[in-house]
Amino acid sequence: MNGNGVIKEYDDYYGKLEYEGEYLNGNKNRKGKEFYDNGKLKFEGDYLNGEKNGKGKEYNNYNGKLEFEGEYLNGERNGKGKEYYLDGNSKFEGEYLNGERNGKGKEYDYKGKLEYEGEYLNGKRNGMGKEFYDNDKLKFEGEYLNGQRNGKGKEFYDNGKLKFEGEYLKGEQNGKGKEYYYDDKLIFEGEYLNGKRWIGKGKKYDYKGKLEFEGEYLNGERNGKGKEYYYDGNLIFEGEYLNGKRWIGKGKEYDYNDKLKFEGEYLNGKINGKGNEYDYDGKLIFEG
Repeated sequence: MNGNGVIKEYDDYYGKLEYEGEYLNGNKNRKGKEFYDNGKLKFEGDYLNGEKNGKGKEYNNYNGKLEFEGEYLNGERNGKGKEYYLDGNSKFEGEYLNGERNGKGKEYDYKGKLEYEGEYLNGKRNGMGKEFYDNDKLKFEGEYLNGQRNGKGKEFYDNGKLKFEGEYLKGEQNGKGKEYYYDDKLIFEGEYLNGKRWIGKGKKYDYKGKLEFEGEYLNGERNGKGKEYYYDGNLIFEGEYLNGKRWIGKGKEYDYNDKLKFEGEYLNGKINGKGNEYDYDGKLIFEG
């Protein structure tokens, strides 16, 4: 086709209207419209040398609602644009490159509430970003890679208080981090793996912020060497743990006054094997 001016194109099989608009030297140029097989509008906007270039709008085949509006280059979304849900609520607004989200942007849920704002690369969240609750409070802020939380970040409760701060890998807590109670008091600080709170060395605090335990963890439970404390900071026990049970192997137990009460061997949380017991004055009262 070498026409110029306003022209209509039809498909060869059914004779349905596919396009109407302006041509120059046989190519779509300037204003034009594309249509679905059912006759509904598919696209309207600017063309150059046969491809979408400039501003345009895409429509949904299902209900004819606006699906996208923004800028195009060489037939693909490039520049600023907006995406919409079937009901017309905003889905995304931001920057595009070669047809995908690239640069800064904002995502919305199906109710039109802001879910995320930050950076994108090749259609996925990459770089710094923020997530939000339905009540508009901040849910997370930090680094992303390939659409998942990666690097440093912070999580928040729905009241705006800090919940966790630390390192992430593939969307889960990995590496060093700190957890907090709903009132900002520290729960735990230590190492994480695959989203499990306690892997490696760590410290656990009670709801008043007092140190409760410090030592080694595995799969979220106390495993290895560790120390337990009374609410006043005095030592209760120091020794070895297995699968969260306080006393496995050798250990030492103390009374409320920080005096040694027992030292020896334990099994399944109970005294087993050789050991020494002491009275309130620290005198040895039994060994064997």
